[in-house]
Amino acid sequence: MELSGVDVYDPDNYAGGPPHEMFATLRREAPVYWHPLPGGDGFWSVTRHDDIVKVNRDPRTFSSWAGGALLDVADEESLEQSRLMMLNMDPPEHTRLRKIVNKGFTPRRIRALMDALEERARVIVAEVAPKGGCDLVEEVSAELPLQAIAELLGVPQEDRHKVFDWSNRMIGFDDPEFGTSPADAEVAAMELWAYAQDLAARKREQPGDDIVTVLLEAEVDGERLSDMDFNMFFLLLAVAGNETTRNAISHSILALIEHPDQRQKLLDDPSLIDPAIEEFLRWASPVMQFKRTATVDTEIAGQEIKAGDPVVIWHISGNRDESVFDRPYELDVERDPNLHLLQIAFGGGGPHFCLGANLARAEMKIMISEVLRVLPDMELAGPVDRLRSNFINGIKRMPVRYTPAR
Repeated sequence: MELSGVDVYDPDNYAGGPPHEMFATLRREAPVYWHPLPGGDGFWSVTRHDDIVKVNRDPRTFSSWAGGALLDVADEESLEQSRLMMLNMDPPEHTRLRKIVNKGFTPRRIRALMDALEERARVIVAEVAPKGGCDLVEEVSAELPLQAIAELLGVPQEDRHKVFDWSNRMIGFDDPEFGTSPADAEVAAMELWAYAQDLAARKREQPGDDIVTVLLEAEVDGERLSDMDFNMFFLLLAVAGNETTRNAISHSILALIEHPDQRQKLLDDPSLIDPAIEEFLRWASPVMQFKRTATVDTEIAGQEIKAGDPVVIWHISGNRDESVFDRPYELDVERDPNLHLLQIAFGGGGPHFCLGANLARAEMKIMISEVLRVLPDMELAGPVDRLRSNFINGIKRMPVRYTPAR
């Protein structure tokens, strides 16, 4: 492919899966490339693994706050609002909030949650097993992360599909199935915001053994979360906590269906599940990119960057970088070493390393292992319906069939 044919911004180019050929062209010919935007302006596209790590670990030079972490920010008012969310903060403000919310993600709490999730995974798979086929996304992949987030946040399980709907509308506004404009995503965010406020009010009256209660009561250096801090964090956790893991599970199972030799390795030796999870994260990269803004004149790989320039780091490209990975386009559940951008695949890295990364890994391990145990011959029963998005590497529907099991 010629450089002139590259457009990694247009969501249409992701409808059939990430445009890996375009990213390979950028890594080869223009690893730091000025990418024009429709209507003018543009952004620097950073596509090599080591350059992505450099940008991600230097929040002083490459800010999340200055222009927001998302590529498309509608206007200054939207930017100001987005800066209230931890995802779009830099140290020291980010560090202050992070210390408080860390109180809710203790190893003890995560271990207790995992015991419950193992039983939930067995029930989820047992419910679809006799049917001989299902939509994997809705009936399997989405269920465990949704139930985990509900359990973690103290959201009634009967409300978990409201969170599913809100997150789809917030993340999928480029996809005509979920919305028609960023304004629709803002409506969904407001509805989730209102739900968070109501839940907080209930938890203040009746505290529970959940993260919402912990966050409302947590105090570090005399500081507590304000109502605004809490609502913004709840919104971030509710969306990120189910979107990334749901898509990681779906992509993992799709990868095993499409690579039967690798599936057989896992069936023959279930102890390979841990390196397999790392390979699935490299393979799928559920969050494909984030934006930073240069705070000073600088350079990346010899390319001059001006203060104020938007810089987009493409995780989906870095995890296929030929200079880092041997056979980057082959799935290998035994890959070792595997220097994939795990922290970025789950939405961040550097100071923004995902709080729930280990929980998401565990959810993937539990659900994929259960599917392999009960439904080892799963195969596609129709086309995979992908999300039209340059941000989330999403699968909306994935019909599968298998030998019915009791």
